[in-house]
Amino acid sequence: MFNFHVCHFIPCLNAHDVLVLYFPGSCVETVIGLYGETIEVPCNNGNNKPDGLIFTKWKYVKDDGSPGDLLVKQAQKDEATVSATDGYKSRVSIAANSSLLITRGSLADQRVFTCMVVSLTNLEEHSVEVKVHKKPSAPVIKNNAKELENDKLTQLGECVVENANPPADLIWMKNDQPLVDDGKMIIITSAITKDPVTGLSSTSSRLQYTARKEDVESQFTCTAKHEMGPDQVSEPETFPIHYPTEKVSLQVISQSPVREGDDVTLKCQADGNPPPTSFNFNIKGKKVMVTDKDVYTLTGVTRADSGIYKCSLLDNDVMESTQFVTVSFLDVSLTPTGKVLKKLGENLMVSLEKNASSEAKVTWTKDNRKLDKLPDFSKLTYSDAGLYVCDVSIEGIKRSLSFELTVEGIPKITSLTKHRSNDGKHKVLTCEAEGSPKPDVQWSVNGTNDEMSYVNGKATYKLTVVPSKNLTVSCFVTNKLGEDTKEISVFSQKNEDGAEQAKVIVGVVVGLLVAAALVGLTYWLYIKKTRQGSWKTGEKETGTSEESKKLEENNHKADV
Repeated sequence: MFNFHVCHFIPCLNAHDVLVLYFPGSCVETVIGLYGETIEVPCNNGNNKPDGLIFTKWKYVKDDGSPGDLLVKQAQKDEATVSATDGYKSRVSIAANSSLLITRGSLADQRVFTCMVVSLTNLEEHSVEVKVHKKPSAPVIKNNAKELENDKLTQLGECVVENANPPADLIWMKNDQPLVDDGKMIIITSAITKDPVTGLSSTSSRLQYTARKEDVESQFTCTAKHEMGPDQVSEPETFPIHYPTEKVSLQVISQSPVREGDDVTLKCQADGNPPPTSFNFNIKGKKVMVTDKDVYTLTGVTRADSGIYKCSLLDNDVMESTQFVTVSFLDVSLTPTGKVLKKLGENLMVSLEKNASSEAKVTWTKDNRKLDKLPDFSKLTYSDAGLYVCDVSIEGIKRSLSFELTVEGIPKITSLTKHRSNDGKHKVLTCEAEGSPKPDVQWSVNGTNDEMSYVNGKATYKLTVVPSKNLTVSCFVTNKLGEDTKEISVFSQKNEDGAEQAKVIVGVVVGLLVAAALVGLTYWLYIKKTRQGSWKTGEKETGTSEESKKLEENNHKADV
């Protein structure tokens, strides 16, 4: 319940039916009640119990301006007497503070009610104007447009609130910002209607709006403002925005890079809304129309399919998009390939030819080991034999070609040596030979074959023997191309020890002879020097007795 004190003119008709305005000395109180609830109309704000109170009476002004009685409350009685005969009969009562109570408040109760207080000494009247307010229903946007067109004024929708008093005000909002009627791009038309039975008002507001492309994500709402507050906001609405295509784009859908044999899909897209569903594809100069889809597929492309591709709108060839498609390819030819058999010392020509869509990378390996470059095969050796693999690649494509080179030659013994074993009891013979295929070995004596190796055409054979006499041992090697043999002398252990002793004696004698020669040479040089000095001092050539003694000692040592 809201109470207001308002000062205003009270009109009255005089005897001559002339409208006369009286200026009372007091203010008329205004009370605001809520629709559908009990309205309490105060009597002089509770100051209504004077001494000698006889009764309190409530009356009102009817719709036709005539007075009407509502009820009377005698001071000495507990119950009031209802005198109303109209709709107020069942709806009015009096409170303990003499306020008038009106149940089920409606707009029909918006009138002036007067409280008359009668005492033994006075009669007072206190008038109260009643107003009835009702909060509107929540705003709802209806009759929405299915879509909005770019730069075209279109009725977006209608916002409605119902059953309010006084009528509610409606404000259109876009992204929480109010829209203002400019009479051109935005036009807002509002209307208020009253229910003939309840008298409540409904407010409607139609929005005509000129959409922009960026409004595709805009949210439109309607806000209802009313004296009963707070503001009520409708559910947000979004609208598809129709706008013409401004740009076409062509997309190439395929694995990257595109290789011969791949399928390539061309997808044409336009930024209009709704997007176009049919396009013209320009396939290397040939126009192909595609309806109800936006793709065109090239199956099993070849290098001949490399080139310029375009797509455009059906009704506008100028609005187009272009893509250059490159089909990657790699052709490689290697000579020779497979198994290659060559003779030792021969020449091998290796030729690699390649044709590619871009610069190709070439790497060589021999027996799974990377090579910096291919060896020079102008004069083949056994070490040149092996499996050669050539890898040629560009982005996304790799080719591998290979040849297996075998170099054959007649066996040839390069070395035949002997040495004692670690325990000194055996002789170990080592025969080294070159040849391919791997040579087989035969020894002219029996023994124990200790080791055998064959690497890059080089074979090593070892034989352990215990000779009981001097022997001449032969190493015999052979393969399908030929043979070779070599001999070595092997002494028994006894003869070898004698031979070693003889070598030691001979060595000692030779050593003594060399020492004597050195002594003689030294003495000769000494005599020569001494004689040169005697010529200067006048000594004799024969030398001194001391020199003769040293000479005899040296000769004696030489004899020993």
